Amino acid sequence: MGKNDYDAIVVGAGSMGMAAGYYLSRQGAKTLLIDAFDPPHTQGSHHGETRIIRHAYGEGREYVPLALRAQTLWDELQQETDETIFEKTGVLGFGPEGSAFIDEAIASSKEYSLSLDLLDASEIHERWPGIQLPEGYKGCFEPDSGVLYSENCIRAYRRLAEKNGVSIVPNTPVKNIDADTDSVSIKTDDETYTAKKLIISAGAWNKDVLGHLNIDVPLQPTRQTTTWFDSDPSLYDANGFPAFFVDVPSGVYYGFPSLDSSGLKIGRFDTGEKAEPAYINREYGIYPEDEGHVRTFLETYMPQAAGNVKQGRACIFTRTPDEHFVVDLHPKHSNIAIAAGFSGHGFKFASVIGEILSQLALDGQTEHDISIFSLSRPALQQSENALG
Repeated sequence: MGKNDYDAIVVGAGSMGMAAGYYLSRQGAKTLLIDAFDPPHTQGSHHGETRIIRHAYGEGREYVPLALRAQTLWDELQQETDETIFEKTGVLGFGPEGSAFIDEAIASSKEYSLSLDLLDASEIHERWPGIQLPEGYKGCFEPDSGVLYSENCIRAYRRLAEKNGVSIVPNTPVKNIDADTDSVSIKTDDETYTAKKLIISAGAWNKDVLGHLNIDVPLQPTRQTTTWFDSDPSLYDANGFPAFFVDVPSGVYYGFPSLDSSGLKIGRFDTGEKAEPAYINREYGIYPEDEGHVRTFLETYMPQAAGNVKQGRACIFTRTPDEHFVVDLHPKHSNIAIAAGFSGHGFKFASVIGEILSQLALDGQTEHDISIFSLSRPALQQSENALG
């Protein structure tokens, strides 16, 4: 095997790709990771320091087994690194009676016997005085969930993968991909690399990369922002306040307690203007209208958290029409695994998706149920070239 020949190549070494590289290395595969940037970085969907991990899942109970396996793998990663990977803050969800999202989270907890406290508006305020809800609202608190330090997670996987012999080529866009039944060839400006197996996990750039293989997956990138507000530490500090996700009449929001005096962090899930990743100004931060969305939410439900803005950041979500992920083999080349459409609720699964991708690449199958993520599902067929 030559110096540019590998058992497996991963194109896109962000959240899923970096985890996949690590799990490939654990199976002894000679592995190369190629990324257009130098992960962890600020150009994709993993920056901004923190992500929520929930086990009781409002997006569908099919995700629960994967969330539990992901948590196990994050806990294992914590044992392998000095980086802080996970903090068990608990996660609170709330919304008005009839919220389908909250109802599904509760139903999923019952089906899988998860720890979940059911609370009414007054009980929520009694436990967390910084939250004020109208009558008729309800909530669910999951004590075993919490916060992942996303950039630390990627950094830890990278260090461990490199320790295991994985090669990483950063700041190197892929220019072309050629594939047949038993090999792939990856061309960059400077080199050509070959491998038996390929994983594509290029985030917001997936449409361009998958285009080399004549696959058109309906993926929509949108500009998203998160904002940190100066807030009362006695009410919103991480030693007593949880991460949260909420489904209220004005929208779907998520947020984090103040970690190390950073301020309460909040974002809105169900907004975002369509945008190409190369044209999002991540250095500028947020616009007044970005702040307005979340400030109004805080003034309504967490008024003592609506202080001065400490910082704001822009990133990108890339989602499928049904907001479920894509994790599947190429329909014509079974030696190519594809991972796409994770933004919004995907990072928590990066550990288990990395494990799954390594299994798909090396074995052509996985023990995890990923049928909901099929490339051939009806929701993806709106694009006439979806299967190449």
